[in-house]
Amino acid sequence: MSQYSGYHGDSLEFLEKNQIAVGDFVDILSDKVYSGIIMPRFEHNDDKHIVIKLKNGYNIGLEIEKVERIEKSIVPDKIIKRNESVNQNKELPNILLLSTGGTIASKIDYRTGAVTPILTAEELNSSVPELSKIANIDAKVLFSEYSENIMPKHWLEIAETIEKYSKSEYSGIIIAHGTDTMHYTSAYLSFSLAGFPIPIALVGSQRSSDRASSDAALNLIGAAKFLTECKTNGIYVVMHQDENDKNIACHIGTRVRKNHTSKRGAFQTVGDKPAFLVQNDKIFTNSKTSFFTTKKFDPKIKLNEKVALVKYYPGYEPSMLKNMIDSGYKAVIFEGTGLGHIGENMYSVVKMAHEKGIFMGMTSQCIDGRVRMTVYESGRDLLDLGIIPLENMIPEVALVKSMWATGNTENSGAIKEIMLDKIASEFSV
Repeated sequence: MSQYSGYHGDSLEFLEKNQIAVGDFVDILSDKVYSGIIMPRFEHNDDKHIVIKLKNGYNIGLEIEKVERIEKSIVPDKIIKRNESVNQNKELPNILLLSTGGTIASKIDYRTGAVTPILTAEELNSSVPELSKIANIDAKVLFSEYSENIMPKHWLEIAETIEKYSKSEYSGIIIAHGTDTMHYTSAYLSFSLAGFPIPIALVGSQRSSDRASSDAALNLIGAAKFLTECKTNGIYVVMHQDENDKNIACHIGTRVRKNHTSKRGAFQTVGDKPAFLVQNDKIFTNSKTSFFTTKKFDPKIKLNEKVALVKYYPGYEPSMLKNMIDSGYKAVIFEGTGLGHIGENMYSVVKMAHEKGIFMGMTSQCIDGRVRMTVYESGRDLLDLGIIPLENMIPEVALVKSMWATGNTENSGAIKEIMLDKIASEFSV
């Protein structure tokens, strides 16, 4: 990284004149005194401001014309890097932590201000020392991607890695993951690794680890406690239940959505309560549904990306669906209105898709409730055209399941059978 990364023009001249570079700790006198780290900027930003990270973790921009004085300061002791050795405690259970990116298992490089992955158990212990009292953590980085850049190929890599540990001595596996697409990954793992003998927890952080309000450490601690004490198996998303720090919710991997952009309690179980809660160091069963599965572990780590999620809206152009048919798509999941409807202008193309053996499933745009296509005439027409109602399956989960189903078989009858079979709690009562 350049010592002036993203700075140009007047702001670059200002930093060079004052012999300040990205990563330096500074005291700045402007409208008041600010202390923090000079942060890099995006290359297309203006040249009239500098950005510093304050001690509370927030970044602010300061107009250089209003800066009266800037000077380097001493690096605070609390952020000097320390790698404390970790001694394995034979009396504690063992957990594997797989990092895929996001901020949950990351550290701040205070030289550059960059967020980088935690690579070793020593670094993890230094960042979240409470973990060493719960379990012995083995950390492994699979890749480091922003959540939005995680693709189906990454799901395969995660699943193939986890499969290798099906007969290990680990009590559970944590997957550190960015939050935006976490529920897609949890859905794929739920289907491809159904029956996996130990619990798996996907854990994320809504707020980065350098912010005072970060949920990173508490989510990791909650996940570790859950995995070592829950006496269950399956795939879970483990995150804050709400804005306070007392409750960590453990959601079934196929029944969860991110329903808020920034709140710490952004993830919610759809149509039910979270399966478990971690409260004051104790694990509580929170739903009457039984989640432990005795299903024989028979991994099916395949998928087909030629699947589409179509959100119907007034004015949706049927030719867009026709293009999918012509492009060789194997399945289409409709996110229909209400009880499961799309406009009659779609009927002729839907009929064409059915005749070509393309699986078509119906979910609802409503956050809660079930698809019921027998209530109205339009729904019954769509049933006759070959669209299959998918109960209360979450649209994103239906998309992932259809990718998995079409990746494991090309037989249209078998695909329908798989989609209607309850494999990993994707339908709820």
